[in-house]
Amino acid sequence: MMRTSQQWVNYFKQNLQVKRIDWTQDPCLSAKELGTVLKSLQAWQLGETSDGKHLVNACKKYAAKINDPYYVKAVELFIKEEQKHGNNLGIYLDMINQPRIKTNWGDTLFRKIRYCNTSMELWTLAVITVESAAQIFYQSMKDATACGLLKQICNDILIDEAAHIQFQHERLLMIYSRKNSFGRNWTYQGYKYFFILTSLLIWFAHKRLFKAGGNNFKKYFRKMMFKSSKTIRRLKYEEVEINISANLKNVFQH
Repeated sequence: MMRTSQQWVNYFKQNLQVKRIDWTQDPCLSAKELGTVLKSLQAWQLGETSDGKHLVNACKKYAAKINDPYYVKAVELFIKEEQKHGNNLGIYLDMINQPRIKTNWGDTLFRKIRYCNTSMELWTLAVITVESAAQIFYQSMKDATACGLLKQICNDILIDEAAHIQFQHERLLMIYSRKNSFGRNWTYQGYKYFFILTSLLIWFAHKRLFKAGGNNFKKYFRKMMFKSSKTIRRLKYEEVEINISANLKNVFQH
């Protein structure tokens, strides 16, 4: 059952009040663990701190087009949760006396792509792909360290990301199902290749961290393809279900 935008607003408001991290703990990274996770931790912290201005602008245009003002608020709250992740990672970096970086090649690339993008469809697809990889990333970081505080930070993010992916998947399904048959066929192929290409870029940017968490390339890619089956490839089956439901509704109305 898909949630309405207003229901997502309510969910995000409630979830933002949940505290899952015990900040009274002291960080306890070993020198080896620090050398393994630091660069990826810094890079991902930077990526989580985006103000989301371009996403909100695209969202406002889209929401006005479909007459769904609650969607803008839902996206704003989604961004707020992402910023919470960045803030928590930043606090951890401060606690271990490591700098918050200002630039990173991967972050710069994705920001440039986002800044040129005004399509809600492409935004949604990009977020689904990156957050799917984020689930593997944070689980890998959690498994690569014995630090209880860092594990709690990762666990908090993992809980949030599961809902984030569902939120974005529902929107992509809505956008996808409104296309004609020809448009859906071409778009679906584009979705698949975008997901694969982005997955590969993320692997090369953070392969040391993924490996430390027990994921070689084969395992990582298999997990990403499984996540694709739950989001991108699932669109075809869900679109059929939506059309069947719509047809049944028309039959009963007449």
